[in-house]
Amino acid sequence: MDALFDPLFQLPFATGFAYALCLPALGMYLQLREEWIAALALAQVSAFGALAAAALNASVMMGAAAATLAAAAAKGHLARRGATGWILLLLFGWSGALLLAANLPLAEPLGRALLDGQLYFTGAVHLGVGVAAAAVAFGALAKLSRPLLLERLLPGFLEASGAPVRRLRLAFDLLAAVVIALATASIGVMATFALLYTPSVMAYRFAPNWRTGLFGAVLSGAALYVVGFSLALALDQPFGPVLVGAAVAVTALSMSGSVRAARGR
Repeated sequence: MDALFDPLFQLPFATGFAYALCLPALGMYLQLREEWIAALALAQVSAFGALAAAALNASVMMGAAAATLAAAAAKGHLARRGATGWILLLLFGWSGALLLAANLPLAEPLGRALLDGQLYFTGAVHLGVGVAAAAVAFGALAKLSRPLLLERLLPGFLEASGAPVRRLRLAFDLLAAVVIALATASIGVMATFALLYTPSVMAYRFAPNWRTGLFGAVLSGAALYVVGFSLALALDQPFGPVLVGAAVAVTALSMSGSVRAARGR
């Protein structure tokens, strides 16, 4: 834990922590809408966009955001094909990112960072963007929460009340795309997906209501991040795989514990 207070790691830690707070909250709504494959596809396309931008000597964050927004804009077309469209997009992003990393010398270190989640090299700009992304995410979700819940639980209610359902969906899709893109550029593809997915899975399993689940997801995401970051520094390992491993272990233990408790009743 002492390494967390080392000035060398304070900026990277704070950057990742901002995403560790907002990604689990966003993940709760992705879980609500059953859009997990879409989330992973967006993260992978974001990595492709970042590498393409690096190859063109453009801003990595802008490239990631542009590619992800383009994918989000095509969501309606992809959704009509069910999971197949998102899976094809996921495979395209993965293959494109790896090919760029393999064939462009300048893109190779960035490609490894995006896949491994080399958070240690982020700086003040990344921190500012991360804090802004978290603030926007929480502010937007506070306004979108009620209509998103109503849309899922009472599908015809919003349309009958005259609410702009399409605009609400688009607003959430764009929010998810931007936050996922920025997080991917800082903490990596699978670390982003792990913070979106595992805290919300545990919250849905154990929380008695939505508000408690949302708070629990944010809290568990922050705790997982601190554990993952600390272990990665202590073991001198890449951040991404350590965080994902910790998230998998904690989620598996919590789920097995709940199964044993259910059998004991």
